[in-house]
Amino acid sequence: MSGRLAALALAVVLGGCAATPPASMPGTDTSVDTDARNRARIHTELAAGYLELGNLAVALEEANEALRSDTTYSPAYNVSALVYAALREDQLAEQQFERALRLNPADADSHNNYGLFLCQRQREEQGIRHFLQAVRNPLYQTPERSYVNAGVCSRRRGDVAGAQEFFERALKLRPSQPQALFQLADLEFQRGNLNEARSHAVRLTQIAPNAEGLWLALRIERRLGDRNAEASYAAQLRRSFPDSTEARSLAAGRYE
Repeated sequence: MSGRLAALALAVVLGGCAATPPASMPGTDTSVDTDARNRARIHTELAAGYLELGNLAVALEEANEALRSDTTYSPAYNVSALVYAALREDQLAEQQFERALRLNPADADSHNNYGLFLCQRQREEQGIRHFLQAVRNPLYQTPERSYVNAGVCSRRRGDVAGAQEFFERALKLRPSQPQALFQLADLEFQRGNLNEARSHAVRLTQIAPNAEGLWLALRIERRLGDRNAEASYAAQLRRSFPDSTEARSLAAGRYE
């Protein structure tokens, strides 16, 4: 898989990892002042929101304010780590992830986010361990997300069989998981298993059509020789995503 596709898959999944943290979590100090904990929670939620908007300076200040309010609130360290990671302050990011997990070793979100951080920095084996720690938490609401991340991480290091197993695990938990469908379609396409690739791509474009998925489906049909299906995907790509990189590639006739 190309570096671009790996980065895309990671970015798509990362977009949801700064979700609003819960008000209290196992492993945090519940003896702290209620007002202090509430202030920490509110500032953590604000930090996550500003992070998603790309306003890193304000996100960092809000995360710091959360920690000034309550130094035992683990979600604040998790979000702080994400901000430092976005700033490429890797040492500080790693310190904050470690602090979050010391306070709450079972925190699936922190394990998932730390795994992403490690995988993006070519520390794939360590990253996969954190993804698997995340899915061991029976209270984790989105384990399929960590399986997808583990699959992308495995694919980055050339473990195609391991990647496929992780993507299939994700689909067992959530059959409509779009990143798992995209990755499996792309894996089979790269292998030349075009009918299997088509099966996943059709499901993907029905469930969550986007430029990347339509472009992949189009190229699968082109290689299979189904010109009608190819033309249908091309029309949808032009109509729905006219300014995308994929639409420009289509217009230029660059299919590979």
